Amino acid sequence: MTDEPRPDTAPPSRLQAEIGQTRPFGSASQEAMLSIARTASVLDRTIARYLAPFKLSPAQYNVLRILRGAGPGGLPTLAIRGRLIDPSAAITRLIDKLEQAGLVRRSRESEDRREVICRITPDGLALLERLDPIVTADDNRLAPDLSPAELRQLIDLLDRVRENLR
Repeated sequence: MTDEPRPDTAPPSRLQAEIGQTRPFGSASQEAMLSIARTASVLDRTIARYLAPFKLSPAQYNVLRILRGAGPGGLPTLAIRGRLIDPSAAITRLIDKLEQAGLVRRSRESEDRREVICRITPDGLALLERLDPIVTADDNRLAPDLSPAELRQLIDLLDRVRENLR
């Protein structure tokens, strides 16, 4: 399969219309990558809307979910950063804000004073319990017209894209 540009005579794609691009994309790969980026942005804004009343960003929500999954032992700060959806997020600032809100606590438990263990607090767990049905409902709206097999195919294709970009 070649990755040729769409002909100038082809009708604009949905993505072209969304972003107001009048010229064809340079290639199908370029259009696919931009479509992934646009979709990620739309998803992030959607999640941010649901979290805004709770004064949480999507990255803070991600940290809380990671810490809930870690259990009572918690996780070191760098391990949390490695598990984030967007690992470029400023982890110290995220944890600072969550700690100020009483949703996370930090402690130094080893001789290495640089290692800080973070744990979710009961208030953090309670907040996630309130958010779970809201976010799960949003997950179910992601692609209601895709079958389970199509969703699995989408997941597999996105896995391959990420692998190729590593």
